[in-house]
Amino acid sequence: MNFASTHPACPLELLSVASEMFPFVKTGGLGDIVGTLPHALARHGIRTRTLVPGYPALLSAMGNPRCVARFSDVLGHSGTVWESCLCGNDIFILDVPALYDRPGDPYMGPDGNDWPDNDIRFAVLARVAAHIAQGMIDGYRPDLVQAHDWQAGLTAAYLHYDGSVAPPVIQTIHNLSFQGCFPPSALSRLGLPERAMCIDGVEYYGNIGFLKAGLHFSAWITTVSPTYAREIQTPEGGMGLGGLLRTRSRVLTGILNGIDTDIWDPEHDPDVHFPYRLRDLAGRRPNKRALQAEFGLPQDPDAFLLGIVSRLTMQKGIDLLSQAADEILQDNTQLVVVGSGSLPIQRELSALQRRFPRRFACHLGYSEALGHRMPASADAMLMPSRFEPCGLTQMSACHYGSVPIASRVGGLADTIVDANAAAIAGNAATGFLFSPVDAQALVAEVRRARMVFRDPAAWSVLQRNAIAYDVSWCGKAAQYANLFRAVVARARPQLRSDDNVVPLRRDDPSARRAIARQPRPRTRIPH
Repeated sequence: MNFASTHPACPLELLSVASEMFPFVKTGGLGDIVGTLPHALARHGIRTRTLVPGYPALLSAMGNPRCVARFSDVLGHSGTVWESCLCGNDIFILDVPALYDRPGDPYMGPDGNDWPDNDIRFAVLARVAAHIAQGMIDGYRPDLVQAHDWQAGLTAAYLHYDGSVAPPVIQTIHNLSFQGCFPPSALSRLGLPERAMCIDGVEYYGNIGFLKAGLHFSAWITTVSPTYAREIQTPEGGMGLGGLLRTRSRVLTGILNGIDTDIWDPEHDPDVHFPYRLRDLAGRRPNKRALQAEFGLPQDPDAFLLGIVSRLTMQKGIDLLSQAADEILQDNTQLVVVGSGSLPIQRELSALQRRFPRRFACHLGYSEALGHRMPASADAMLMPSRFEPCGLTQMSACHYGSVPIASRVGGLADTIVDANAAAIAGNAATGFLFSPVDAQALVAEVRRARMVFRDPAAWSVLQRNAIAYDVSWCGKAAQYANLFRAVVARARPQLRSDDNVVPLRRDDPSARRAIARQPRPRTRIPH
């Protein structure tokens, strides 16, 4: 399909459905994207309203909410849909206290285990999204639905089995490793018909697959980088869904994420100790000293200071540090790690801090403030991910003048130009990429970066190239807007008058007949 803009002046109504939204609820990049993409889309004539669960943080932030819908029985639960505007975003808040009025992590209880009713918690989110898409809220009917990750994956399935005229659904994959699989006994509880439990339905290796359902029934699939779009179609990267994604490759698009450069601005960032202007490399120096002091490391301007801000998981390659630390922490190199995650990895990091008290430090826990201070302070940001759908850390690093050192996977490969001889000669290099993802390659890449760091002129060229790289939403939001318009145009019959394209109303009988004639996707996952 050609994604050239179709009627950019014609506004589109987008219903975004997600389980997280920055700054209220965030466990990773999903929350960031859901919270910042709507602002960028607005510049392209896309008005977004985001449906999110009524977690305590969102309910307490509502200013003057308006009740737009009440329901007494959606999959056995009653609740309210509130409309509010928070941080410039139009939001529908799904207020079901029995499901969402819980403290802390949106997916896990205080014991670190998933909430046992996560299936119904996010099925209700998708079920209400489908109702809204079909006109549940007076005066509002979206042109398009964007369902984010497995938590919204049943949206397209509910619309399919309802059999009514509805807007197309785009299923967006932020991380394929989280798929939302639940036992088949949940089928009736989720309000799905018996016929849905088949390979051309929601069945996934004997279970119910929320994400699989979204990938199967959606009109289009997007993911968060072009390289990741290719990787997830392989047996290794597909994680059981590669066959389905290969079958639907014609409706699969990778679009890079961006960051909000109003939030990520070193001159006005409240979490940066010593704000500095973009491209002011000298202005970064006091921040390096401040971070070293904050973590009890020697305040040495000549030390090669590496930073990591990450979930502490195998996916992110953080377990490699215990194997590589002895060689990484040589030649006056320091490393600071910030993040939370796997308890065994946290124990390994604590042990490294005891072994290398003047070279290694860690903050075990999520910290948005440190996530901003780190790229403003560290000489380089380390990202040894085994797979990385897109990654945002390398973008904030580049923007703040910290050079990324990363594995050559997914969005990291799409956003970093490796400092090889040709890229350096062409003044194009922005960082360092390595493969395979193992301790030996990681050590070799840190050594290569450290050699360049010892040449201040060469290092400053890398920094300036990295800062010049466009990490904003500008071009990416335009790609989304063009894709959204193309998908809507594909789903609706149209009348042509001269050079104008006028969509038929969805309540027009001829529109209903034309939409009903469109073939349903028939895809299979090879077992």
